[in-house]
Amino acid sequence: MDKRISNLAQVASVNRMTCRDGKQKGLDLVYIHNGVLDIILNESKALDIAQLKFKGENVSFISKNGLVAQSVPFLNAFNGGMLYTCGLDSVGGRDGYPLHGTFHNIPANITQIVCNEEQISVTAEIKDTALFGQNLIMKRTFTTNIASNKFTLNDELTNCGYNKENYCLLYHINLGYPFLDESCIIKADIKNTIPRTDWAAKHISSCLQMQNPVDSIDEMCYFHELNSPEIEVINKQTKRKLKLNYYGDILKYVVEWKSLASGDYVLGIEPTTTMLDSYFKYNVLLPNQTVKMGFSIEMIG
Repeated sequence: MDKRISNLAQVASVNRMTCRDGKQKGLDLVYIHNGVLDIILNESKALDIAQLKFKGENVSFISKNGLVAQSVPFLNAFNGGMLYTCGLDSVGGRDGYPLHGTFHNIPANITQIVCNEEQISVTAEIKDTALFGQNLIMKRTFTTNIASNKFTLNDELTNCGYNKENYCLLYHINLGYPFLDESCIIKADIKNTIPRTDWAAKHISSCLQMQNPVDSIDEMCYFHELNSPEIEVINKQTKRKLKLNYYGDILKYVVEWKSLASGDYVLGIEPTTTMLDSYFKYNVLLPNQTVKMGFSIEMIG
């Protein structure tokens, strides 16, 4: 260790905490500081990423709901956050299923935390199971190096049952102010784009750039197929950039969720196994089969 350091906590730390009041009361969180990035993992909600800060500045979208522990309808519970994992039973809105599925609401069981002079990592298991039904186990590992501007989330989904199982997954990655503003653009090698609605189609020419907030404007969604699994969101005003790389062999599409609505100003970049609505399709996992998914985010500037 650097001889100027008395305790590693001066430059990097991992702390587990429990929320004590408000709608978030009872949530277990993991607060990570690596010297450059500040990250809050939501242990009670699938080890999803509740917030990301880069050099002290917020990157993620935090909805007006904030963190919510209670079981309430999706629109009242959705906190946004840097990552809200959707699946494994459904993504999007489908009859007979909760909006964006049930995975996010499964508590994680943390099996290992490492914080040393080189690296911070948190590993957990999330079990999606049912009597006479599925036995799907997700091993989720979050990793970042000390003083790094990058983190990685690796998921290993295993079918521990005796029957083949359908699954789907969407990484709902959400960007918000102050990183996100009207100067932001999306850069990607896009092969094909399908607008989700007529409203989105009307604005397809500007789908890769943000604009100023507008009161009471509807959201827009686009389904992208990319030639390479890499996306950049660039803030031309601050010169900061978010670079996203993901497992393109499994996550074959990216949903872009763009809301310019005042007070709900957000850009979602969402690698997914399937498109939504009438394009929805499951993947299949055989007994004892494991599939690897995940992504990395690097902040530049």
